[in-house]
Amino acid sequence: MRTIWPILKRLGLYFLLTGATVVMSFPLFWMISSSLKTLEETNSAGIIWLPKVPTLAAYISILQNPDFLRSYFNSVFYTTLALMGTLFSIAVVAYAFSRIQWPGRNFVFFLMLATMMIPPQALIVPQYVFFNKLKWIGTFNPIILPGFFAGGAAMVFLLRQAMAQIPKELDESAFVDGANHIQIFWEVVLPLVKAPLATVATFLFVGLWNSLLAPLMYLQTVKLYTLPVYVATLYNINLTVQQWPTIMAAAVLTTVPLMVVFFFAQRFILDGVVVSGLKG
Repeated sequence: MRTIWPILKRLGLYFLLTGATVVMSFPLFWMISSSLKTLEETNSAGIIWLPKVPTLAAYISILQNPDFLRSYFNSVFYTTLALMGTLFSIAVVAYAFSRIQWPGRNFVFFLMLATMMIPPQALIVPQYVFFNKLKWIGTFNPIILPGFFAGGAAMVFLLRQAMAQIPKELDESAFVDGANHIQIFWEVVLPLVKAPLATVATFLFVGLWNSLLAPLMYLQTVKLYTLPVYVATLYNINLTVQQWPTIMAAAVLTTVPLMVVFFFAQRFILDGVVVSGLKG
């Protein structure tokens, strides 16, 4: 019995993980399946799990739509700029909190962490009023520029924890060789936190790419819509007969970059989270 018990535990774990995988993968399966169906199949009374004759008509239709292509470009443009600015500013702030001694550092770090307890909904109105006074409504500025000021206390904390694991002797040796903080940050610290940096970049990319509320509030013009906003508007084009194959095809094409990023970054995500949580 003692020799069988570990095998049963492993089989039970595999069964549990397989069941969880099936449940979590079902929305993705249904989205892809619906995008390959005809309009009659998606609007039928019964449940059709798989299309009888798969068709790419919905993909051809959505890829020929200039509004969709423009929204795709807008998402790539906005996500790239916001990601670069946010990632760099977060790395700089994390370096200041982990590698430099300055008066009030711990107190400021505590205040930064305290901002995580503020509900995002409580900031919607004051942020909108602020950006409106700057005359930024109807531009990409409200969804790009705030990230250049280290937006995201959780990401700063994760990267700060990773940088704190690096021995301080490396800094001292670099100072002896005549290096300054900028050189140490760029040439010593960043190369040693590649995994946590990739983890933060992945989390930021997913959040920016999937963002709906901020672009919907601040862009306000069709020519500036990002993908999540455009896909949401597809639902309201025809309330009588929903074009579900087209909507699902747009959703699949929106999800593809996320799946590609996760495929290449999954190893870094695990390593980054483990390393960043070793000690405070």
